[in-house]
Amino acid sequence: MVGIILASHGEFAQGILQSGSMIFGEQENVKAIALMPSQGPDDLKAKMKEAIASFDNQDEVLFLVDLWGGTPFNQANALFEEHKDKWAIVAGLNLPMLIEAYGARLSMGTAHEIATFIVNSAKEGIKVKPEALEPVTAKAAPTQQANAGAPGKFEYVLARIDSRLLHGQVATAWTKAMNPTRIIVVSDDVSRDKLRKNLITQAAPPGVKAHVIPVDHMIKLAKDDQHFGGQRAMLLFENPQDVLRAVEGGVPLKTINVGSMAHSIGKVQPSKVLAFNQQDIDTFNKLKKAGLNFDVRKVPNDSKGNMDEILKKAQDELAKVK
Repeated sequence: MVGIILASHGEFAQGILQSGSMIFGEQENVKAIALMPSQGPDDLKAKMKEAIASFDNQDEVLFLVDLWGGTPFNQANALFEEHKDKWAIVAGLNLPMLIEAYGARLSMGTAHEIATFIVNSAKEGIKVKPEALEPVTAKAAPTQQANAGAPGKFEYVLARIDSRLLHGQVATAWTKAMNPTRIIVVSDDVSRDKLRKNLITQAAPPGVKAHVIPVDHMIKLAKDDQHFGGQRAMLLFENPQDVLRAVEGGVPLKTINVGSMAHSIGKVQPSKVLAFNQQDIDTFNKLKKAGLNFDVRKVPNDSKGNMDEILKKAQDELAKVK
């Protein structure tokens, strides 16, 4: 995996690292390096060398720095000169850039690829309200939202279970693969959490609207055949129980993408990214009886897992615990 160095004047790098973790989850092979007022360029370079030495793959390193031409950039550039065929530097660090980089690491194996990929997202993350203040050349082109309000129902392009909800894998790989016009987080708990709700709506990729709604409200929207014609919906659920409620309420889903379920007390972990308790296993079995198919993979390029085998393994592991 490509290692990432976040470098800044002061503690900005640590702050954006924490923000990225809130949205995308904790990351391996990522280090934040700060140039403090009492330190000089050599101190910063030493920190960078130490961070790189801790990476699993020191051949592929991406520097995300705050300011082109500043000391963090200059010290990164001094190290970069001997590795320019592999390493890369991107200046103007912002949160959209960091989230995109995290997601890109899942499917891209080189720093050069990721650097090329994240630049547009970093630029598109800069927006102004009121929109009239944006320079004419910076205004976004009309998006697929133009058909909002047309007669018809949602087309469901993806329904996904992911305890992290809208994070880098969804905002990059899945959004590009499925081309939704709306991302809808369906969760009673998140709809009541103002902070999480705001983070999710702000993490939506350019040209896609993100919403957070309770399960009952999603059921009502699914029955509305007057306002959502032409709208391609990506539904995100925290757990299978909410999916079952939605399906039993009339949301017409045929396939559930099972991406990630976090481990907690009382759960077993039959795969690297999925953890279940007995209620989860029972709920998946009910979804299967309801005729739903399971697409077990984190990102589109992954090979699909066998849900029957995963559930059996989870059941066996729970039996051992008892």
